[in-house]
Amino acid sequence: MMIFDETFTLTNGVKIPKLALGTWEIPDDEVASPVAAALKMGYRHIDTAQAYHNEKGVGQGIRESGIQRDQIFVNSKVEAEIKNYQEAKKSIDETLTRMELDYLDMMIIHNPQPWREVNQSSDRHFEGNLETWRALEDAMKEGKLRAIGVSSFEPEDLKNLIDNSDTKPLVNQILCHIGATPKKLIDFCQKNDIVVESFSPVAHGEAMNNSTIKEIADKYDVSVAQLCIRYDWQLNTVVLPKAKNPDHMKQDAALNFEISAEDMSTLENITSFDYGSAGHFPVFGGKM
Repeated sequence: MMIFDETFTLTNGVKIPKLALGTWEIPDDEVASPVAAALKMGYRHIDTAQAYHNEKGVGQGIRESGIQRDQIFVNSKVEAEIKNYQEAKKSIDETLTRMELDYLDMMIIHNPQPWREVNQSSDRHFEGNLETWRALEDAMKEGKLRAIGVSSFEPEDLKNLIDNSDTKPLVNQILCHIGATPKKLIDFCQKNDIVVESFSPVAHGEAMNNSTIKEIADKYDVSVAQLCIRYDWQLNTVVLPKAKNPDHMKQDAALNFEISAEDMSTLENITSFDYGSAGHFPVFGGKM
């Protein structure tokens, strides 16, 4: 079976491909070509967000690929700042208009907190997240979305939605890579039938600088990026490597090797991690 064909089935029956192309930091006027190239190569899952400001280009790439729309899983994210029903509802429609799509396969809440509060505030915005969630639920009922989920939600944030709404989040997209593996959160999600998606599998490129990761990659005769992606894959998560270059996309999808249990354990126990120049991003522990 091709890596591209492998899927998880969400609790509502929708299938989500286990390998996705991430598009963070690829500008709107440059993203169409990588998206089209990835789809022609076999990728069937494309991830974007309102905050990436490249939805229009992603939509263009989907059309230019020539791949049938129903063969592609497209996800976007509601801005982390939006914590009310009306604004969320409007933003979903605007995303569809920008992307020139009739529906999205999934839309998720980008963060439980507005970015300016991440790592700085204990307010989890329970009420606001329920409001945005209700807008996502309604959009799903209207056929605009096939699935809905969240990103960077902790167990308390997930429980808030599970206990106070009709729809359990179908996915939780989280920072998960060698050196930062939130085992408790992954276990909580998987026990609750919430599919975990791993963003920044190569730690925004910083994994390339870790000697232990390099040694283990050499042992399997693969690149550091391949080892990192395979690691998240073996944690039973959807993996979202970002790539602009078709050669990198191809390499990222060459995952037909298996990391031994012993090496998985070694990799899981790497804890010290420096995100270097990317450390200022809230997702990597920085502050806005």
